[in-house]
Amino acid sequence: MLCLIRMMAIAFLFSGNLVSAAQSSAQDFPSRPVRLVIPFAPGGATDIIARTLEPKLSKRLGQQVVVDNRSGAAGNIAVEIVAQAQPDGYTLLVGNISTNSINPILFAGKSKVNAIKDLAGVTKLVAIPNFILGSPKMAANTLKEALAYAKQRQGQLNYQAPLGSYSHLDMLALTAASGVKMVHLPSKGAGETLPALLRGDISITESNVASNIGAVRAGQVKAYAVTSDKRLADLPEIPTMAEAGFPGIGSLNWNGIFAPARTPAPILSKLHAAIVAAMNELEAEGTLAKRQTPLSISASPAEFDAFVVSEMKRWEKIIKDNHVKID
Repeated sequence: MLCLIRMMAIAFLFSGNLVSAAQSSAQDFPSRPVRLVIPFAPGGATDIIARTLEPKLSKRLGQQVVVDNRSGAAGNIAVEIVAQAQPDGYTLLVGNISTNSINPILFAGKSKVNAIKDLAGVTKLVAIPNFILGSPKMAANTLKEALAYAKQRQGQLNYQAPLGSYSHLDMLALTAASGVKMVHLPSKGAGETLPALLRGDISITESNVASNIGAVRAGQVKAYAVTSDKRLADLPEIPTMAEAGFPGIGSLNWNGIFAPARTPAPILSKLHAAIVAAMNELEAEGTLAKRQTPLSISASPAEFDAFVVSEMKRWEKIIKDNHVKID
């Protein structure tokens, strides 16, 4: 009995020491630069929001925030880097709809990590609408015209999207709904979309508003529709997907910050507060509106975790219905 009491006392003291260590760690955090790992090449929406956030977050944390692009394997390389990092808050992932709600389904059993179990959500950042874009070489001026043109050339035209991404799945849904067959060209991220459209390598595709609005405004590429519920205030002439004849097709590309699982709760809370304050400052300045990246923050890390799980359930059905598999 005395032995049991002694063991319980030691366990209590040990757990108390762990709590004290975590609290001490949170009080000192951060004492060195923080790395934001981006799963895609520069130029895409995830990269844009990370680089927009970086100076504000550096100021809030009192330490330099470093943006680190680690593209490849549909974003899984970056996810693995962060999931396997020390759970101390110094290595964070700027994930998105694809890396954290679609990939865990498509790559189940093939990835070295489990994005749900091995990552902890900090907060959602933004929810960015997408364009259905057309190459300037396309004569069609509406989405229905473009799809009719593609239908007359079954299997001859290309579209581009990261393999298994929301844009890939949305294009599968769009082509299926219109009876069109197109060739999918895998890419590393949205930064590759505009050059491919301008060259005429791809004819129709979905890509985020943030990366492409400048080219659309300049008339370099055609925007057939936008995936938001309402038309964009800056480009009111572009119809929504529902107005273009395809209700229910198209996604909002959300981005959010993730830390390695087992990161102490006090550090997650401190990161959440700093990131939310930085994002609210960007919103107040009009920076997010200028970059077409609408604010969409989470009230807490727990709320963000619940949102990601709900997104996974939604995409699981879409993937199953479209028989999408990654070899």
